[in-house]
Amino acid sequence: MNMHTVDWLIVIGLLVVLVAGALRTRRYTHSVSAFLAADRCGGRYLISVAQGAAMVGVISIVWFFEQNYKVGFTPYWWGLLEGPAMIVMALSGWVIYRFRQTRAMTLAQFFEIRYSRNFRVFAGLVAFLAGIVNFGIFPAVGARFFIAICGLPGQFAVAGLEIPTFPAVMVVLLVISLTFVFLGGQIAVMVTDFIQGIVSNLVFAAVIVFLLLTFSWGQVSEVLLAAPPNESLVNPFDMGDESHFNVWYYVIGVVIIFYGAMSWQGPAGYQCAAKNAHEAKMAGILGGWRPRVLMLVVLVLPICVRTMLHHPDFAGQAAEVHASLDALESDTLRHQLRTPYAIGVLLPTGLLGLTCAAMLALFISTHDTYLHSWGSILVQDVILPFRRKPFSPRAHLWLLRASIFGVAVFIFVFSVLYTPKQYIAMFLALTGAIFFGGAGSAIIGGLYWKRGTTAGAWAAMITGMTLSSTGIVLKQYEVPLPEFLTGQVLTFIAIASSVGAYIAVSLLGPRHEFDMDRMLHRGEYAMEGETSASIADARTWMEKLGFSRDFTGRDKIITYVTVGWPLVWTVLFVAGTAYTLIVDGTPNEVPDETWLAFWRGFTWFILACSLIVTVWFTIGGSMDLRDLFRRLNQQHVDTLDDGRVVEHHNADEEDAP
Repeated sequence: MNMHTVDWLIVIGLLVVLVAGALRTRRYTHSVSAFLAADRCGGRYLISVAQGAAMVGVISIVWFFEQNYKVGFTPYWWGLLEGPAMIVMALSGWVIYRFRQTRAMTLAQFFEIRYSRNFRVFAGLVAFLAGIVNFGIFPAVGARFFIAICGLPGQFAVAGLEIPTFPAVMVVLLVISLTFVFLGGQIAVMVTDFIQGIVSNLVFAAVIVFLLLTFSWGQVSEVLLAAPPNESLVNPFDMGDESHFNVWYYVIGVVIIFYGAMSWQGPAGYQCAAKNAHEAKMAGILGGWRPRVLMLVVLVLPICVRTMLHHPDFAGQAAEVHASLDALESDTLRHQLRTPYAIGVLLPTGLLGLTCAAMLALFISTHDTYLHSWGSILVQDVILPFRRKPFSPRAHLWLLRASIFGVAVFIFVFSVLYTPKQYIAMFLALTGAIFFGGAGSAIIGGLYWKRGTTAGAWAAMITGMTLSSTGIVLKQYEVPLPEFLTGQVLTFIAIASSVGAYIAVSLLGPRHEFDMDRMLHRGEYAMEGETSASIADARTWMEKLGFSRDFTGRDKIITYVTVGWPLVWTVLFVAGTAYTLIVDGTPNEVPDETWLAFWRGFTWFILACSLIVTVWFTIGGSMDLRDLFRRLNQQHVDTLDDGRVVEHHNADEEDAP
């Protein structure tokens, strides 16, 4: 076993803090809106940090460990393609601003407002089924990670019985996550995820510093430069033989960022928890800073692990890791667990405990968020629309908890039975596309195009779902396909087909213009406490760029700084790419040693910026946390605000019949 007593005490200490935070929220979960949307009391920093932790769980970390061990620094160059997308989405409040204006508590509730009740039920059911299949491997990946990093045995004895460690660890992890959701719904999820996000950022910064001091740059360089031709780990223009994580993987990723904005319903509770639409937009702007430390650790760690496993100076530690990997039954599991096994060998006592605690925090943050979302969607969007008489608040809350428990049981069974046969990134891309492959068209068209029709939404959803499901079957049963048809490419095909179906069917059908002002609570439909500004009302060029009249001076400064970051990296990307491809004429003229020097400076610079951002967000989030409880104490309970829709608007709105 790798963990010592002090390591276990660190993990237990974090759990005590998280349980105390969850218990603090229990008395506020007295209504459906509190359980689902934290009574819409969330502030920008609280949402940004908490949602960031929820979206980067253990499975995401393992996913990036797999990817970056294989391709090194190169994906970060092509990842700079996201810069322009981040700028446009931040300034416009792309999707999230208008969705928050609808006051819907689930995406499918918005679908009933915009389209029809039948489409809400259908979309809710597809979202639920696709979501729990996607979610189904999370416990397995997490359990295997902790078994590897802690060095746990394959089984242990209790009262004379031999119990397998793998399912036992999953049960413990899921029980912890369920406890937080049951105690306080979205309020508890948001509070505990915020704590977990701050803890993980601080711990991972310490891990990065330790690794950069333990491995000399000479050792790292020697290993990275030994990669075969056309599979460079440092030169992003010399990876032609990499068929999975090549440049097209990242180009399609940019398309998915725009198209899939808010369509993935894992963090659904965060999408409606902001105090108003402007606060939701500011949380989205700040969200560009969220992954800085997390993304750096999943770059530095696998590169250092690769150095340890291939450099002769670390032969003893490498042999220990290889012995553990050789005992695994498949290459897929070896890819997933290579870095976790190495972490258990590499990190010293104390830092190993902190790392385990941080990873446990990320596991819990993702699982409590996803359990809350998928369980809520089943009740709100599949069961509730069939009810002629509303549930009582008490019955409604217990039904939500029962549904969440059912999701936990399903993902446990799925994880026990599922045999991994492909990279985690590819499995998640395909299963996620079952829903968002079609939902993105319905969301964007419904929020921004008054000509979009219910028939168009049906066509888009069915098209995206059908093509994505076909891709899953082909990949899972290993049907021979051209090498370029990766999970990412199949996802893009589903998206493009869905967009075409939505536009064509909407234009070919009867002409109908939806009342967007009523849905978005603008003009005569404006509600007190809700923001109602729009680009259409912009009077100056600054407002047309996205700096609406809701922006304070502080908001503008935050936005300038946040938007300036991707802008600088975008300029660097364009200049570097142009120099490599145009000035030199061939993609391999820039020496790998030059790329290595760039990546060394990049790593230290990002680390320094990450520490500043962590302090900034810790202060802002702590203030938001205090404001959250103040608002909850003053909140008026509206039993009509339970997710029902009447004649294309929410049941609790004053003009509802």
